[in-house]
Amino acid sequence: MSEKKSPLSVAPFQSSTESSYYARHIFFCLNERKSGEACCALQGAQAGFDHCKNRIKDLGLSGPGQVRVNKAGCLDRCAGGPVAVVYPEGTWYTFVDNSDIDEIVESHLKNGQVVQRLLTPPDVGR
Repeated sequence: MSEKKSPLSVAPFQSSTESSYYARHIFFCLNERKSGEACCALQGAQAGFDHCKNRIKDLGLSGPGQVRVNKAGCLDRCAGGPVAVVYPEGTWYTFVDNSDIDEIVESHLKNGQVVQRLLTPPDVGR
């Protein structure tokens, strides 16, 4: 029986379908606050999620052993919104447009390299 090889580079950590179902998860906060408070939903988070999901699929990076793009409720980093977090590294990103999402996909999700310029500052919370 042959083992399926993933086109995904998983640097800086090693993963396989035996140890983790997905090499990486990216969670997009899509929370909407009815009170009018700052929230990711009011800052284009859904469009970023949709674009990322489509890019991952188009690049053949979705599925077991590769990348999973997930919706999330409030991630409690509203002041930096819209935000997304990549696991297992726990890397937080703030993004503005589709080119930012493309850079996160290509650099981090595909090649394991953090996009420094898009990191959410560590002190940014709600």
